[in-house]
Amino acid sequence: MKFLCMVFVDEAKLDALSAAESQALDDISLAYDATLRHQGRFLAAQALQSVSTAATVRVRDGQVVVTDGPFAEAREQVGGFILIDASDREEAIQVAARIPAIQLGGIEVRPIKELVASADLLCSL
Repeated sequence: MKFLCMVFVDEAKLDALSAAESQALDDISLAYDATLRHQGRFLAAQALQSVSTAATVRVRDGQVVVTDGPFAEAREQVGGFILIDASDREEAIQVAARIPAIQLGGIEVRPIKELVASADLLCSL
């Protein structure tokens, strides 16, 4: 079963890290990815740039509206993700609890919803 582990970070805490502390966090994060890869659980992972580089896109009254920044004002923002394969929710939570960036915020664990095309769509392709 696939799970998305969304890494939430307090950017103030992230920005407060020294260059050496930031590099150490990157190193232990990449090492954890390698451990998950070795265990057959790792599917994908990426860190995100600062929330100040984000744009939120919506459609309102048929018009595309773009707003700079995140979709909501909050102290913690999505800072990255890890897509994993786990046998169940409990195992996914155990994996998430060891993600190094958890010290800067939290991890939301959510099962992936596999989309299946209808027969009508498959016939039209």
